[in-house]
Amino acid sequence: MDGSQILTQLRRRDPRYTEEAYLFVLAALHHCLEELDEPRHVSGSELATAVRDLALSRFGPMARTVLEHWGVHATRDLGEIVFLLVESGILIKQDSDSREDFEGLYSFEEAFETGYPWAALEGERFI
Repeated sequence: MDGSQILTQLRRRDPRYTEEAYLFVLAALHHCLEELDEPRHVSGSELATAVRDLALSRFGPMARTVLEHWGVHATRDLGEIVFLLVESGILIKQDSDSREDFEGLYSFEEAFETGYPWAALEGERFI
């Protein structure tokens, strides 16, 4: 089964999330793993932080809007996506891992709006 077939299967299984949501979580996992000194298991909290950081880096003040457009409204959605990827054989988990590891890790409003580093945009011109 190729990548597009797997994404189609994931969307059929749970249509709440777009293909981009699955790919972005995988990209954030890859980004997180690249930052480690040695490969190891990544916790739900670490992955959620990587998603937040990558979204802010790639999408700036539109990060929350983009994630929500993809069906990701809270960190619990990241857990759902991860476990759908586990159930499809794309990712593996440890026995101690659970969807609850992703519950309430941060507020999207705080992470992407009120906590956004607006000062970094000072002096930027928007056309």
